[in-house]
Order: sequence, then C-alpha cells, then structure tokens
Amino acid sequence: MEKKLLHQQPRYVKSAIMAFLLALSFGYFAGFKFIFNTTGLKSGGIEENYLGNEDNEEAEVMKFKKSENELITTIHTHAISFSLIFGALGFLLYHTTLNRRLKALLMIEPFISVVLSFGGIWLMWLGADWMKYVVMVSGMGITVGFVMAVLVIIYGLYFRKAQ
Repeated sequence: MEKKLLHQQPRYVKSAIMAFLLALSFGYFAGFKFIFNTTGLKSGGIEENYLGNEDNEEAEVMKFKKSENELITTIHTHAISFSLIFGALGFLLYHTTLNRRLKALLMIEPFISVVLSFGGIWLMWLGADWMKYVVMVSGMGITVGFVMAVLVIIYGLYFRKAQ
C-alpha cells in the first residue's frame, strides 16, 4: 500500500491537521512563555528555578529547591507529553516530501533533546550544576525541532515537491 502525502489528503483532513498544529503551537508557546517567566531563558535562571535562591537576599522572588516529588512529577509529565507531541509530529512529517535524512533528523532529534533536557534537570538537581548548560542547549533543540517540524508539515499540506 502506497502512503498518501499530506498534499494529497482531502481538504477536511488538511483542515483538521492545520487546526491541530495551531492548537498544539498555542499550547507549546504558552509553555515557552512560562519558561521565559520562570528562568529568563538563562542558565542561572534554570538553576534557580529547580535549586532555589534562598541564599540570595536580594532576590525579587524567593524560590526554594524543588522536592523530589515535585521534580519527578515535572519530569514525568513533560517527558510523556513531549514524546506524544513529537510522535504525532513525526507521523505527519513521515507523510511529507522532505529529504529522508532531514526528515529522520526532525523525527528523532527532539526525543534525544527531551531526554537530555529532563535528564539534565534531574542530574542538576542531584548536584551536577554544569548540567544547566545541557538543559539550555537541549531545550533550544526541542524548540527549534518543534518549529521546524510544524513549518515543514504546513508546507507539506499545501505544496507538493516539484518533480
């Protein structure tokens, strides 16, 4: 059985996929705004968010080190959610005309970044302070992967590759 590419789908399927991408992007960037608010997108902000800042008497907002249960809950929910998000995007990417190697990269890399990000948060919480840099870089990988996948899928919905 031959796979149908996105641009070959009926209009109502394309509309449903587009609605899914818009709703997913809305949720993703709301979460991104939360990360911006809690960390300032800085390595020190990541560290402070999970390890607290009670030693800093000049801090505007007092933060305490996350408990192990809080950390496990965060890692659990985010790892599962991101896996499902990138699984759905990977399925849609499979049905595009994108070069196979680029497609494979966009389908696999986000899962690696999710493990590095949330594994890095765990290791940072356990005392490996330098993991904040791994968390920051892998978090960028998650965001770049998300944006690129969504753009490629939107392109794939409405344009077919020139033969």
